[in-house]
Amino acid sequence: MAGKDTVAEIKERLTIQDVVAPYVKLNRAGRSLTGLCPFHKEKTPSFHVSTERGTFHCFGCGVGGDMFSFIEKIEGVDFKGALKMLADKAGVEIEYSGASREHRDRQERLREAMTRAAQIYATGLTKESPAYAYATKRGLSEATITSFGLGVAPDAWRDLLERLTSEGFTTQELLAAGLIKEAEGKSGTYYDRFRNRLMFPIRDVAGRVVAFTGRALADDELAKYLNSPETELYHKSDVLFGMDRAKEAIRVRGFTLLVEGQMDLLHAHQAGFGNTVALSGTALTPKHLMLMKRYSDNLMLVLDADTAGLAATAKSAQLALREGLRVKAVRLPPGKDPADLIMEDVKDFTARIKDAKPVIEFFLAELTAREREQHRLVLAAERVVMPLIRAVQSPLERDHFMQLTARFLGLSTEAVREAVGRVEAVQSVGEAPQKATGTPWTHLDLIRAIATVYAETPLATQVISEYSRITEAPLPAGDLPDSILFEAEKMFGEDPAPTAADELLHAFEIAVVREAYQERVTELRRAEAAGDTEAILAASKACQALQANLAALGR
Repeated sequence: MAGKDTVAEIKERLTIQDVVAPYVKLNRAGRSLTGLCPFHKEKTPSFHVSTERGTFHCFGCGVGGDMFSFIEKIEGVDFKGALKMLADKAGVEIEYSGASREHRDRQERLREAMTRAAQIYATGLTKESPAYAYATKRGLSEATITSFGLGVAPDAWRDLLERLTSEGFTTQELLAAGLIKEAEGKSGTYYDRFRNRLMFPIRDVAGRVVAFTGRALADDELAKYLNSPETELYHKSDVLFGMDRAKEAIRVRGFTLLVEGQMDLLHAHQAGFGNTVALSGTALTPKHLMLMKRYSDNLMLVLDADTAGLAATAKSAQLALREGLRVKAVRLPPGKDPADLIMEDVKDFTARIKDAKPVIEFFLAELTAREREQHRLVLAAERVVMPLIRAVQSPLERDHFMQLTARFLGLSTEAVREAVGRVEAVQSVGEAPQKATGTPWTHLDLIRAIATVYAETPLATQVISEYSRITEAPLPAGDLPDSILFEAEKMFGEDPAPTAADELLHAFEIAVVREAYQERVTELRRAEAAGDTEAILAASKACQALQANLAALGR
């Protein structure tokens, strides 16, 4: 592939303004350029471009990035596609090393094989075939079958193998694409991986076929669904079924609807829910969530309502909350999956989508309905709900859900807070556990953004100094998302006065003192429970001092 030098050369020759301007009418507004966002409908400009940082961000729909991610989103291509388009625009030739060119050519051959396989499967799905009868029996319309390119793998051992090798593809290419298998104990003997199955092509976000799922047509087949293996083109942790079709609807509707299987997705799209994607037989991964976040920060889970389905919902929700998404869940009738419900009563399904609840509230209601005995309910909530609250990234939202949980369970907010504090932080793959911080990120990140955007100005100097006074610690370093940097520019303008952040700093100090007060209250209750007179006295004095501090700050 192209090296980093190519990317750097493109960025030297083009500015973010050069790239965005053909798509968005930009006007100067302080330190930024603004315009109407091309990724969602709006009447008031909320799309900002920073020529200094070479980035963009929309405050309306939350999308952002650099010139490459802009082209990926606006043109619906992957990074390589964006690289080629921007290289052409900049007049930069993409140079490939010998090994990289060989790898690229190999991938192109695999893509061609997958495309031809999808065409062959689709051509075989005639209205007279048993596979077509099965698809229509499952409630799929002719338009849906055609639009999604459904096909059929014939009940033959070497049909696809012989057709594709006759067109010039080698057995090694077909093996690498996951289309054929080698017979066990018979080296050099190959046969089709998919036989006598209704075929669902799985496409990447750019719409290219990278894998297949085959649904068995024979009743006695043990494996009802068979998926392609992992290949150079297909990594199941990266791909969501239907994302190539759903991404625009997700942008417009403002949320992703996640279901479990291909049939669920096809029925959802057929019923008008074009913002639906499916997992295709794998668990939700951080890479799936990163893909979703390109188009929206809102996720709605519509998974099966049985015990296993609820467990999957909790696990998926926990990971999604940790990645910063806002998550809701839909309650399905027992024993029904989305495809069943849509076929029987699409109005009921639509009503349930409208009635979706934030996932923590969803589980509180589910557990309350299932656990009639109070003690069992509290234990279930501790096991299921507390990790979800711990995964919420915003301290303000986290506090809201702790208060809500306390009301549901008839407990004090402090007891729920302590239970949440004992939960280990949810981990992304390869990420070390994190401890909860008491500092409100809304204030802290904005303070850090001011120090970054207005570096070496009187405003930044004052903010850094006040932070150190309040916390008795230096201001944390580290990269910040563009969204918060643009937010700082938007709030404080091009040339702010040194006192412009006084209100922010005051609010931050109140939050820090309030957090310290809550910690001392918890210490006091523990000391009282243990009967530790000395600790009770120390905690009481600390609480009184912090209360006085809060009163003074309030004045």
